Amino acid sequence: MAGDSNMSSGLSKLISKFSSLKNKQPLNSNQVAIESVQGEQLVKDLSKCGTCVEENISCTCGDLSIVVIDKQDSRHQVKGNSSFAQSVINMAGILIGLGQLSTPYALEKGGWMSIFLLVGLGIICTYTSHLMGKCLRKSPKSKDYQDIGQEAFGMTGKVIASAFIYVAIFLALVSCTISLSDNLTTVFRGTHISIPGVHLSPYQLLTLVAVLVALPSLWLRDLSSISFLSSGGIFMSFLIFITVAWTAAFGSVGANKTIPALRMKNFPGISGLYIFSFAGHIVFPNIYTAMKDPSKFTKVCFVSFTLVTAHYTALAFMGAKLFGPAVSSQITLSMPPHLIATKIALWATVLTPMTKYALEFAPIALQLEHNLPSSIGSRMRMIIRGTTGSLLLLGILILALSIPYFQHVLGLTGSLISISISIILPCAFYLKICRSQVSIPVFILNITLIAIGALLAVVGTISSSKSLVESIKRGHSN
Repeated sequence: MAGDSNMSSGLSKLISKFSSLKNKQPLNSNQVAIESVQGEQLVKDLSKCGTCVEENISCTCGDLSIVVIDKQDSRHQVKGNSSFAQSVINMAGILIGLGQLSTPYALEKGGWMSIFLLVGLGIICTYTSHLMGKCLRKSPKSKDYQDIGQEAFGMTGKVIASAFIYVAIFLALVSCTISLSDNLTTVFRGTHISIPGVHLSPYQLLTLVAVLVALPSLWLRDLSSISFLSSGGIFMSFLIFITVAWTAAFGSVGANKTIPALRMKNFPGISGLYIFSFAGHIVFPNIYTAMKDPSKFTKVCFVSFTLVTAHYTALAFMGAKLFGPAVSSQITLSMPPHLIATKIALWATVLTPMTKYALEFAPIALQLEHNLPSSIGSRMRMIIRGTTGSLLLLGILILALSIPYFQHVLGLTGSLISISISIILPCAFYLKICRSQVSIPVFILNITLIAIGALLAVVGTISSSKSLVESIKRGHSN
């Protein structure tokens, strides 16, 4: 689960679905759209479009110009209206998220030469994003990541894509909750709280309270309210970067720590941390379909990944040089506690997960409501939706408190899920959908990337899993 910013998303399927939900009409299962781990703009566009879609009139909604032709069968035409600059901002906003916290830790563990791994993965993911654009041009009916999977491998491809998406959402929420807990504990360091009869540590109680505060947002059915909760994601991410830069420049911290040249043995573990930062591919199709000129999608990918890779590289070197071997798996936890910049960074990291729970749950909630019988009333739908979301969030909370090892969970997510979403599957989809256009050198290149991705996935998953198990064992023995 990345992860965490503005995007142009949703498009025709989700708009049609939202309109049908409001009229309590069931939809075909193929009309359910998938939200990303980082998609606030979807909610904004959808909340703006609800009225005009229902009233069967022309409208401009966010980055989309939509004309509903026939409300009876929900047929409509969608014309993208995002400019090049808007698309770059959306894509960069998707990519910059939770993963940035761990890049200094990964650089220090892998050595300064591991930056070539970070840049290399950025280049590969730029290329695989370009491949997704080619798949969408070849198959204009495809609107999201699932559609591309279905176009390539039928229902099996759609099921595989859906499974990776939902697992990515779940694991990203677990990582967000661990990050919330770690930073909240630092914010309230030294605070002693307890509840009679409840055997939880202070940090567990603080995390429980924070999650309970965020929990009512899962009961919201008004998408514009969810948008309001999530609108600060990208701002928080850049705020963290600025505070680290300020600490390096004015924080009286000697930024002269030595970074080892190379620690090859740590590459399997840190590859998952690096790739997590680039895994926004599940929403790139929505950016493509929202563009005014989709032929510029490749340029959007190039500019966005260049900016984001530069952002990660700068943050990684700053954090590693500032704190050296003492750098934490989350850069905010290493910053001097007495600095105002540190307090701002910590609160930014605390607030970000709390604003995202409702948004992250949105695709699951939409799928759930779609599967409910049409005879169920609006109030009961809200109760079922809210109860399911609450139980899921409490389960995530229990898991996060049981395995509070941010770097291992994030690395495992990157190796187990993100590599497949951002490297293996896009290459496989492209080879299948565009097979008549693939030259032998391009075929060899894509097979090589699939092999590299599979190798990184296997060794990274084994390394992260082993480290996670060892950390759990040490935690139980203490």
